Amino acid sequence: MELKVDRLTKQYKNKIAVDRISFSLQKGVTGLLGANGAGKTTLMRMICGILTPTGGDISYDEIDVSDERFRNILGYLPQDFGYYPEFTGADFLMYFSALKGLSKKDARVRTEELLEIVGLSDVAQKKIKTYSGGMKQRLGIAQALINRPEVLILDEPTAGLDPKERVKFRNVIEEIGKDNIVLLSTHIVSDIEHIADRIIMMKSGQIIWNGKISDVQTDLEDFYLQEYGEV
Repeated sequence: MELKVDRLTKQYKNKIAVDRISFSLQKGVTGLLGANGAGKTTLMRMICGILTPTGGDISYDEIDVSDERFRNILGYLPQDFGYYPEFTGADFLMYFSALKGLSKKDARVRTEELLEIVGLSDVAQKKIKTYSGGMKQRLGIAQALINRPEVLILDEPTAGLDPKERVKFRNVIEEIGKDNIVLLSTHIVSDIEHIADRIIMMKSGQIIWNGKISDVQTDLEDFYLQEYGEV
């Protein structure tokens, strides 16, 4: 199980959003840290096959990410996730189950399971328009898990979550990372310091640090600010 990024570049006219970066991910949780505009979202959208790279390659166990086989084992929560306000939470997950090719029977079982995992079972039959921001975000996390992905990409997934919800979320992601590849983008260091195995830091489209979190000998937030040149 390996996701490999090789000399990846994305250029928009005169701006290079991602600049010839290379790394590989194995089973576990990797935190992707960086300020807004560092290139994190662009990188994730290329991994998910939404954006076409200007140069370089991305593969999962030798399968190109543009291949349908990769999409079948991919889960993705974008930063700005769209909802259908008139759907109930359960209907929303059943809809995404159909898009992922699950049978009705499997979809029902998986929907109930995920609503329990993200703590939305008690509001499963309520319309999404009645949900708080944090509840919508938890529903988005559930949607990303619907097909039991081997590769899970999460872009700022804790936006809108209160402190208790953040703890619940971390527990879910930590469990998923035991058997799968998880790449979690955030600019909030505390979101990943307790669950990430590795940290990749990006600045101006480049990787400025890539290593095990156990290699960081000081407070992670202090280390991040130091690497970013902000202390």
